[in-house]
Amino acid sequence: MAFARVNGVVLHHDVRGRPDGPVLVFSNSLGTDFRIWDKVAETLGDDYRIVLYDKRGHGLSEATPAPYRLIDHVHDLAALLDHLGIEKAGVVGLSVGGLIAQGLAAMRPDHVAALVLCDTAHKIGNDELWNTRIDAVTKNGIESIAGAILERWFTVGYRDPENADYVGYTAMLTRTNVDGYAGTCAALRDADLTESTRALKLPVLCVVGGQDGSTPPDLVRSTADLIEGARFEIIEGAGHLPCIERPDETARLIGGFLNDAGWR
Repeated sequence: MAFARVNGVVLHHDVRGRPDGPVLVFSNSLGTDFRIWDKVAETLGDDYRIVLYDKRGHGLSEATPAPYRLIDHVHDLAALLDHLGIEKAGVVGLSVGGLIAQGLAAMRPDHVAALVLCDTAHKIGNDELWNTRIDAVTKNGIESIAGAILERWFTVGYRDPENADYVGYTAMLTRTNVDGYAGTCAALRDADLTESTRALKLPVLCVVGGQDGSTPPDLVRSTADLIEGARFEIIEGAGHLPCIERPDETARLIGGFLNDAGWR
């Protein structure tokens, strides 16, 4: 466990895996911390130097006052990579983490070798959706909307109160800092990366859980269609967080894509 003050915020991060391997960075979704990637990182760690981090307002990273902009998150990640002395990396991002990954690739294309965009899109939701959610969590807490979120995150079979992992990930969501959650909702509301993502020129894999209720397969496919040469894959039996429900398949798809892209 490590902390660094970069871009005016303290970020919690961890570097693991093969010390001399090519770098693979993971950016997590709204209402989660970097532990959602643990099983995927464990599988890929023999081949890659893995960088995990909690974006601002999440996990153990500092929660600055809301609202945030997507560019704040992008600059945070860029500054963290500079702090770690990383000049080039493959970047894997899920949901808002995928928007951060797209933004980083647009802002610093020479530093991003390949992108894996998991359960994300060039634009997610609309003003009404995000404003309603911001209002709900600031007035009544994240617990007030947790049930609806968890239905989008996980398949019916996974949402079993006897499933200890499900109980743990529910706690991860509900214990997220409200400023961090609402601030990132504002970043999602205001982000439209359609044109910058259309202009990307690098290897890209777009992956989505077949039962994703937050960024459904057709939305993720529409993002893949924007990017010349992008691959699109569906992971059946998973919702919005296939790295949790189907970590082995998620790791296999990421590893195979990076191998084909020459980033290993």
